[in-house]
Amino acid sequence: MRAKTETEIRHSLSPEHRLVARGLRLPQVPAAAGNFDLGSIDGTTLYLSGQGPLLEDGNLARGKVGRDVSVKDARYHAMRTGLVLISAMKEILGSLEYVHQIHKLFGMVNAVPDFTEHPEVINGCSDLFCDIFGVCGRHARAAVGMCSLPGNISVEIEAIVSISPEWNLPS
Repeated sequence: MRAKTETEIRHSLSPEHRLVARGLRLPQVPAAAGNFDLGSIDGTTLYLSGQGPLLEDGNLARGKVGRDVSVKDARYHAMRTGLVLISAMKEILGSLEYVHQIHKLFGMVNAVPDFTEHPEVINGCSDLFCDIFGVCGRHARAAVGMCSLPGNISVEIEAIVSISPEWNLPS
C-alpha cells in the first residue's frame, strides 16, 4: 500500500483541520444589527445573512474601494468576510462537517463610481471557500459595486449553502 502524498492528505482534511493548517482562526460572529437572524434554514439549504470584513483586532474594515482602500486590501477584507461566514456556518450547524456545498455568493463592494475590479475583490472570499471546502467550496457568484454599505464597510458578502440532511437528526 502506497503512502498518501501531501496533496492527498491536504484534500482529505476536514474544513476545521484546513483552517488550522493554514493558521486561520474563526472570528466570533458579530451580533445582528437589526431584526434579522444570522441565517435561515429551509430543508437542506442554509441562507446566510450578509457579513462584513471583521479584522483580527475586532474592528470592521471601512472605506471606499478605489479611494480609501486598495484592491489588494479589499481582497483581504473579502477573505476576512469569508471567515465570518464560515464562523456563522459553524455556529448555526455546530460543525463545518455538515456543509455539503457552497452554492452561491453575493459579494458587494463599497466602491467609487468608476471602479471595475469587483470580481478581483470578491475572489478573496471565493478563494478561501475553495481552499477550506475543496470542490465543495466552488460556487456561483455575483460581485457588484455599491455606492455605499452599512457603516461604510468596504465589503459585504452573503451566501447560500447546502447542508447534509443529517445535521439536525437526534444523536
